[in-house]
Amino acid sequence: MGNTTPDKTGKSLARSMGRGWGVALMLSAMVLVPPAVTSEVYQALQPDGTPKLTNVPADRRDQPLPFGTTSIGTRISQRELEQAIAWYARRYGLHPALLRAVIKAESDFDPAAVSRTGAQGLMQLMPRTAASLKVHDPFNPIENIRGGAKHLRYLLDRFNGDLTLALAAYNAGEYRVKRHQQVPPIRETRFYVKKVLTYYHAYRTGKVQPAYR
Repeated sequence: MGNTTPDKTGKSLARSMGRGWGVALMLSAMVLVPPAVTSEVYQALQPDGTPKLTNVPADRRDQPLPFGTTSIGTRISQRELEQAIAWYARRYGLHPALLRAVIKAESDFDPAAVSRTGAQGLMQLMPRTAASLKVHDPFNPIENIRGGAKHLRYLLDRFNGDLTLALAAYNAGEYRVKRHQQVPPIRETRFYVKKVLTYYHAYRTGKVQPAYR
């Protein structure tokens, strides 16, 4: 991530954005600013729904992108996805293998996934949860991972670091877990927890590699 040169980063930005030379040049300029000015790129949605990228965050709507991330569209490269997972895992004190496991169980790495209940994106955020996490576009893989990682961190803290209960709450809601004081007697939730923990162990021990779309 830190080995990317400014020239290569600028070209990657121009290729991946696909939103015209004006945006590409703006992004290249942002990457080329001296380190004394900024080390991060921020994104937010403007009132008309178009994305805004800046190296000077103006308010809370401006969310930092992982350093080196070059696109905000639905599809990103495997390298960018790995960078996002590693960056947000570090930011929220999670193991990257845990984020991979949740993504695998939730969407099988499909950023356009929508469940029958309306959950969206890689980490299957419900619209209300996404809104509370300031995720403006749940189909943006970077935003979705940020929101999912932040929510998972909250649940781990809420249940005193108990990963099993945190995962149950991620699937069934924290109030159901709180009411039962254990994994709720919901077949889907119990299967979900077991599945995520299985993936987590596999990714953490290197027994399986993520299958990106």
